[in-house]
Amino acid sequence: MQLYDHQVKCLDETQNKNRVAYYLDMGLGKTYVGSEKMVQLGAKVNLVVCQKSKINDWCEHLKNNYEFGQLIVADLSNKKQWDVFFKYLEHQTNFTSHCLFVGVINYDLIWRRPKLATLTDFTLMLDESSLIQHETSNRTKFITKKLHPDNVILLSGTPTGGKYETLLSQINLLGWNIKEDLFWNQYIDWEWNETDDGFWQKKINGYKNVDRLKRKLRQHGCVFLKTEEVMDLPEQMDIKINIPITKEYEDFRKNDIVVVDGQELVGENLLTQMLYQRQLCSMYNPNKIEAFKDLVQSTEDRLVVFYNFNDELDALMQVANECQRPFGAVNGSHKNPEMLYPQHSILFVQYQAGAMGLNLQLANKIIYFSPPLSSELFEQSKKRIHRIGQKETCFYYYLVCKNSIEQSIYNTLSKRKDYTDKLFVNDI
Repeated sequence: MQLYDHQVKCLDETQNKNRVAYYLDMGLGKTYVGSEKMVQLGAKVNLVVCQKSKINDWCEHLKNNYEFGQLIVADLSNKKQWDVFFKYLEHQTNFTSHCLFVGVINYDLIWRRPKLATLTDFTLMLDESSLIQHETSNRTKFITKKLHPDNVILLSGTPTGGKYETLLSQINLLGWNIKEDLFWNQYIDWEWNETDDGFWQKKINGYKNVDRLKRKLRQHGCVFLKTEEVMDLPEQMDIKINIPITKEYEDFRKNDIVVVDGQELVGENLLTQMLYQRQLCSMYNPNKIEAFKDLVQSTEDRLVVFYNFNDELDALMQVANECQRPFGAVNGSHKNPEMLYPQHSILFVQYQAGAMGLNLQLANKIIYFSPPLSSELFEQSKKRIHRIGQKETCFYYYLVCKNSIEQSIYNTLSKRKDYTDKLFVNDI
């Protein structure tokens, strides 16, 4: 497999390490570096954990870049391939000593497959390793407590999402067994803060000793690489399109209840208030639908459109049909990014399903129909078109309802923060 110079350099820097993390900016080819490191480590058994939407991509990548006699690949979310994979392991002595067995499974399924905890002498590779940042989640507890790999490969473009306190699970997998209290005291500027409910919680003011932290991480096999250190990618242009809010939005903001399109929306608590305000800005806002239609009609170029809700997708597809544009979707039910190949096509991408990992550099224009709440998904989504192979200037169109929750969300995302903290609810 032919690698770029920066990818070879990453492998050279970690040549003598069996626990590594390739924190490469999105678009620099973490998949290629990770798979090549896995082959170099040479463990007979290998387990790749990724998002559900990436299972097929990983299987195809491994099958297309390595010979069958070198790798035997199985999709472990498929029962038949699961059975075949473990049958191979039982009879692996019948295969050449150079043959590696690779099972690919998604994060949401791995903890439901306790048999994986019986694997021994294996390499564990986590694609988008930032997904194990919550130490109390089932996936994180299973991966960090139940699995006992000999080798570890972590891949991520945004390992912390700007929050160093979420690194601990990854750090421990790399063999740096620092305790949580010590980690917080050495690297996080925090204090106890009393909430309105009378509870005490940690409030993070910032971070300290960051250079020392990165130095320690490098000692434990971490490689950090930004796009600008490697190559000159095309310019990125942000274009904000202001959309007026509707009377229904104003009524809901005042009264926490409104009827729109025959649906009664009741904001019973902060979460439902936030949800319905977001929906009133998008799928229940004809002004935004019309603005999206104007954008589609203004260009014959390929378009990538990010959205949140299924009802948004219904409205967006209706516009695509009216404009006679070919389209496809990447979401929990569909994944056909190849629909971006035809000229004039539109690909609708739901954040959770496609903000990470897709190679969409055939397009150079993204439309944000509605914003996500996650800073990591937002940053990752931008890189779907701004990556190796992109030759054109990348344009990002943000359809933003003026004086609404959407303005608050985008302001929060611009600070690399998630819009989930109650501190930001007051901005609604």
